[in-house]
Amino acid sequence: MTLYVKDKVRALFVILQNPVFAAQSSYTVLAHVLRHVTALPNSDHQMLVHWFRTLEVGRLRMLVRTLTQFVTIRQFPPADRSLPPLSKSKWWIPAAARVLALLNAANNGCQPALLHYSEFYNSALDHVDLMQEYWRWQSPDRTWTVLILSVSFYAEHCCQKNYFNEGKSTKIYIRYTSCPCCVDAEHQMILVARRSLVAKVARHQTPQIDIFFLNINVRRNHLVPDSLKEIATKQKDLKKKLRVSFVGEPGLDMGGLTKEWFLLLIRDIFQPEYGMFVYYPNSRCYWFSLAQQGSLREYNLIGVLMGLAVYNSIILDLHFPSICYRKLLSPPVVPPLDSAAVGVTRDPTIDDLAEIMPDVAHGLRELLKYEGSVEEDMGLSFQMLIDICEHLQLYIQFMFYYQASLQEYDRIMTYNLKENGEHIPVTNDNREEYVRLYLDWVLNTAIYAQFRAFYLGFHSVTASNALIMLRPEEVEMLVCGSPTLDLHELRKVTEYDDYRPDDRVIQDFWSVLTSLPLELQKKFLLFTTGSDRIPVGGMGEMYFKISKMRDREENLPEAHTCFNQLILPEYPNKDVLKRKLIIAISNAEGFGLE
Repeated sequence: MTLYVKDKVRALFVILQNPVFAAQSSYTVLAHVLRHVTALPNSDHQMLVHWFRTLEVGRLRMLVRTLTQFVTIRQFPPADRSLPPLSKSKWWIPAAARVLALLNAANNGCQPALLHYSEFYNSALDHVDLMQEYWRWQSPDRTWTVLILSVSFYAEHCCQKNYFNEGKSTKIYIRYTSCPCCVDAEHQMILVARRSLVAKVARHQTPQIDIFFLNINVRRNHLVPDSLKEIATKQKDLKKKLRVSFVGEPGLDMGGLTKEWFLLLIRDIFQPEYGMFVYYPNSRCYWFSLAQQGSLREYNLIGVLMGLAVYNSIILDLHFPSICYRKLLSPPVVPPLDSAAVGVTRDPTIDDLAEIMPDVAHGLRELLKYEGSVEEDMGLSFQMLIDICEHLQLYIQFMFYYQASLQEYDRIMTYNLKENGEHIPVTNDNREEYVRLYLDWVLNTAIYAQFRAFYLGFHSVTASNALIMLRPEEVEMLVCGSPTLDLHELRKVTEYDDYRPDDRVIQDFWSVLTSLPLELQKKFLLFTTGSDRIPVGGMGEMYFKISKMRDREENLPEAHTCFNQLILPEYPNKDVLKRKLIIAISNAEGFGLE
């Protein structure tokens, strides 16, 4: 019987959904099905992606779980030798990864996505040697390198015409719950430190421990200018491990001073008097000042800070909208030409603007769906007022000509969205063009110089192929940490020194801490760890220790932020413990030695 042209594609689409493949005994057959899928031409891959989008959520989830389990069991085969030897089935994981790439492309093509991107993670692969896999990936001579990394699937990064590259050095990306940027940072720190050591020895100089660090020395009262100067003069050391000292203070940086430097510097730079960022209370986030009040060096510094934070595994309290992280990956690798555009988001949407200015976004939506005559009924003006703080007001004005006006810091500026825009009225016919130009102006054009400096600062530290593998959401997680504060998870991993988990003081401590409001709980995290942000992976991934302070019941609790350690006196009752703890966590800044 003759098959129709696409019958083979349809057959493979149906066969892949067979629930029998959930059983390990069917994996040999499944592997050959996957091989047939990957051998299809690109036009058939595109058809499969389209069909995958039509699946019910439960069926798509079943497919993803079947293939991730297939990868796990092939990577860690059972002891009964029920699978073919690895020498004869090396192609299994690459084939599964390619089909997972098609599923991921289909999922991302749906708005909203059918599955959360984290459902493609394979946490079982945490047990592989990630550093070894990273070195293998960096080697250009490897053929069929199987990457066990937390990555965006290859189909997201390929061109529109081909889902997979041809050639011997094809690399397959599989989602992994650990971070490739962390591995890359460790890798680069080792290389840079080694170069510094070799250079010293070659000059017959005695190497000092300082050559292995990016040493930042700042005064608390001149934090921003000192930090700018230090970073500008130590560009070659940015990829070394960060070590901070405050002038005139005896604190030794084992991690705590670094955290405090980030915290204080971010807090200062985002103050309204700097004029670099505008805070929007309705969305509780910051956006770049459209009037460019700050210098480009300072925007570059913020980018460097974000890069250093990622590079040194420090979590920052930043409140940028998600489009900021998309722009940071546009493109993920800095182009070789200085004239190339960077940090530009293609076709920004009203939803992107709504994350920053929800009221303005609402006005644009109303404009698009207005049923009357836009030109006749709205020809005067439409004005939106947003209070930023008592010293700052921002006016966004739709003149309903091809212009946009705003006021920041008592300055009113009007921009033409196209040539002679002040003479072109907005009508029902051209309102979609007006909205498109307005969105591009606010999110790209008006802040291009500022964001370019910010982008280049970030990539001056993090520049590596590892960024290619990350989604914007994952970059945001690396910068800002997990949004979930779960003290019960922290309690599970807490270690005790001279206390036992069932001691009365410890029971009182956890009872008090869990009863505090969220703001005080965050202050407790800041007091004990140097950051009020939760690391990637959640609080269950933290190290935390409670030690006993003997014979000092009148003292406040103390903390060693470098080691995530709380020094807790043996208070006589819960009320005293609560009062002393709140005083300590509410009045903690600076370092000192007894």
